[in-house]
Amino acid sequence: MAENFRRAGALRERVLCQSASAPADDGWGNPLPGAGDFATQFTVSAGMRPRTGGEQVDAARLGGRQPFVVTVRNTSQTCQITTAWRLVDARNESRVFAITSPPADPDGKNQWLEFIAVEGQI
Repeated sequence: MAENFRRAGALRERVLCQSASAPADDGWGNPLPGAGDFATQFTVSAGMRPRTGGEQVDAARLGGRQPFVVTVRNTSQTCQITTAWRLVDARNESRVFAITSPPADPDGKNQWLEFIAVEGQI
């Protein structure tokens, strides 16, 4: 990521960070982590850079997927984010992003976290 992107002014998006509130049941009494109803835990400012997207055929239907590199400030809240969470655009709640990589510290200074989130993969 370019160094100039790691500025407060570059965090132009507002995203709702959501996790599954309670694990769903598989019908046999076993919990399915990450499969329950999602609830918003907190809202953060984020920078979102699109990467090269792709298409995939699922059940004879062509579906587009757009990955983004998401940058957020490293805080006690954002350290909780895992791949079981999802992001929702606060300005357009129909845009939902699945987090596909765990957060990483890109420069080793514990200021920023970056992860990959894919739109259209929920």
